[in-house]
Amino acid sequence: MLDRKLILANPTLIKQNCLDRGVTANVDRIVELELKRTEKLQAAQELNRQANEVSQSVGKAKDDAERQQRVAMGRQLRDQKDVAQREHDEIESEVIELLLCIPNLTHPAAPRGGEDDAVEVAVGKTAIRKLDFTAKDHLAIGEIHDLFDFEAGARVAGAGFYFLKNAAVRLDLALQHFAVTFLSSRGYTPVSTPDVALTEILHGTGFIPRGPETQIYSIENTDLNLVATAEITLGGMMAGQTIAEESLPIKMCGLSHCFRTEAGAAGRASKGLYRVHQFTKVEMFAFTTPDQSDAIHEEMRSLECELFDSLEVPYRVIDTASGDLGGPAYRKYDLEAWMPGRGDGGQWGEVTSTSNCTDYQARRLNVRSKATGQKGTNLVHTLNGTAIATGRAMIAILENHQNVDGSINVPTVLRPLMGSDRIG
Repeated sequence: MLDRKLILANPTLIKQNCLDRGVTANVDRIVELELKRTEKLQAAQELNRQANEVSQSVGKAKDDAERQQRVAMGRQLRDQKDVAQREHDEIESEVIELLLCIPNLTHPAAPRGGEDDAVEVAVGKTAIRKLDFTAKDHLAIGEIHDLFDFEAGARVAGAGFYFLKNAAVRLDLALQHFAVTFLSSRGYTPVSTPDVALTEILHGTGFIPRGPETQIYSIENTDLNLVATAEITLGGMMAGQTIAEESLPIKMCGLSHCFRTEAGAAGRASKGLYRVHQFTKVEMFAFTTPDQSDAIHEEMRSLECELFDSLEVPYRVIDTASGDLGGPAYRKYDLEAWMPGRGDGGQWGEVTSTSNCTDYQARRLNVRSKATGQKGTNLVHTLNGTAIATGRAMIAILENHQNVDGSINVPTVLRPLMGSDRIG
């Protein structure tokens, strides 16, 4: 959520940012209501002050008649205060609903436009292999080695769920272990998070748990939801807390299952493991001071690159355009791996992303910092980044490391964890 003072002071800037982000929002209505809300708040405070004065003067009345008159006047003033307070609260609720529709500001260097306007900013160390055979996609590879069972997954849980089998299980676990160990060595505290979170925590991190466009599974007759990413639970860890500024940045890597409805997802590019309802992910998350967040964002991007360089997977990094940013993101980098079996002749497919959300989530979650000796508190900044989403990482490994005989070379860093150097 943006600071309402910022919106009042810069309505033109906010309107342009909404246009850049492709978001429809009534900024003028927010300004109008916020002015009315301030008037009602001041009126309620003034009426409360007058009522207190009258109440204190009751004992000074000359006689019973004057005393009763002052009591009646105090009661009238408190009734008027209550009316002004109710009107204020009604306006405040409407303002909050409108504020929730306003996206974060956009980094000045981020490209403007839609999905096709993203800018490539880096490529990985591993070159795209020139295969002298027709590349198989991960589903064909999985069939050869009995790695996946989507039919059984559909029988048990419905379409979009699956079983991992044989070497796929070991590969999934190896990727988790590798990512957690790698990030731990870089100062990120490993955390295993709950797979559910309260609705208020989802709202705080910018996710919409209910409604026609939600990607969230909500648990009926409860205030709980299955999490779509550990970003939700890691951000919620500090909800309502004040952190000693000297302890920032706090950097964590969270391990969780992720659940997404993937409503509207379809098409050949989404088949198999690429777009599913459940997967496992290691997520980076950080709480920082405002002047630390840009550097931590670049650090997260660099760590994602190191991970996929280590997995010997070709990739490119793109600076996401404004119209393709999620509401909380100030700037976002996507890492897209080359997937030889995707499409006709191979395609890029997103495997990780990292976002700087500045104070957008922290304002909703009320996460603040306080320096020693400082009066008052400041909102922190929050950042998130995918280290490894095991399903998509598995696609990239299987398709890029395949051989003409159908076998798969295991990336060198995973061989001790897999217990072999080849699948098949």
